[in-house]
Amino acid sequence: MSESQPPDPIFESSFIKEMVRQTRAVDTYGILSGATPEKILAPFVLTREKKAAIPLVGDPDEKTLSRVKSFYNAIAVLIEQECRLMAAPLVHITHEGFGRALITVGKLVAVDKTLRDVHRFGFASLSKMKDEADKLLSVALERIGDHPEVAGL
Repeated sequence: MSESQPPDPIFESSFIKEMVRQTRAVDTYGILSGATPEKILAPFVLTREKKAAIPLVGDPDEKTLSRVKSFYNAIAVLIEQECRLMAAPLVHITHEGFGRALITVGKLVAVDKTLRDVHRFGFASLSKMKDEADKLLSVALERIGDHPEVAGL
């Protein structure tokens, strides 16, 4: 990022900061060591052109799977920060790119998302990614608020 441009305020949001942290956590070989948040999160952004270049049918690679896991791990951490209860993410994806992402809090399933075409996982922009995470977080916190006795188990 150049000195003349002010930093994008989205990088100050707690979700984006957690996404950077989670993406670094799955970087076992340290490839992203010293990389800027913009560079770390760039693979999550798939413009229409990039998405059109990806075949409709395909198997997700390990990098894509790690991005999916980072996304749901970040949401789980934000749930924990909000309600002070442990949130456990579970992402199960078949080799064909179909599956489910769950985040449980106690015995409560706070997030239940069906995943399809995971090999094309991405968002039009970081703002769209944050919006999707905010929706999932909002639903999860509402469920936890509706069923605190189950979430506390």
